[in-house]
Amino acid sequence: MAEMDVALKDTMQIEGAVGAALVDQTSGMALGTAGGGKHLDLTVAAAGNTDVVRAKLRAMEMLSIAEKVDDILITLETQYHLIRPLTSRSGKGLFLYLVLDKERANLAMARHRLRDIERRVDM
Repeated sequence: MAEMDVALKDTMQIEGAVGAALVDQTSGMALGTAGGGKHLDLTVAAAGNTDVVRAKLRAMEMLSIAEKVDDILITLETQYHLIRPLTSRSGKGLFLYLVLDKERANLAMARHRLRDIERRVDM
């Protein structure tokens, strides 16, 4: 799981990162977390965002959309929440979850960096 730890550490290096998790979308369990804190329980966020991923995939199936999801963005007043499903064979069924401080983050750069991290993860 050293690779997961490196990926989470790299994710936390993204400007504005508040917390990150690698999540199993089948169980909703966070396999690893970094950051977070008193006001951001990444274990709860992982479980809740699993429902978001499942709902999006179900909607795409009902609409017969055969494309893959690059990422899912949830914008709050002070935060961005990015969900990036892993596409590698070994990462299938997992997603990276990243919470950014909206004041400090560059969303385009964060998406670019998260994509690079996702490409390097081989679970």
